[in-house]
Amino acid sequence: MAFEKAPTVTKYRTHENDTGSTRVQVALLTERINQLNDLHFRSHSKDHHSRRGLLKMVGKRKRLLNYLRRTDVEGYRQLIQELGIRY
Repeated sequence: MAFEKAPTVTKYRTHENDTGSTRVQVALLTERINQLNDLHFRSHSKDHHSRRGLLKMVGKRKRLLNYLRRTDVEGYRQLIQELGIRY
């Protein structure tokens, strides 16, 4: 199943041409992480090569969230609330 970026980008963008802001990048990474966890690793539990890619995505998302927290605390809080991360 292919990953659809367009609905996520339109939901989290700040203006019409926004495709690469921190909010959009974090939302896209979260969608990909959730999709890998839910679909791929349920049936391929021993796929350690893809797990490495998953861990790299988690690390990139963490760095982007740290940047967002430093620059825009309120936007950070709103984004993690919307995405349901950092319980």
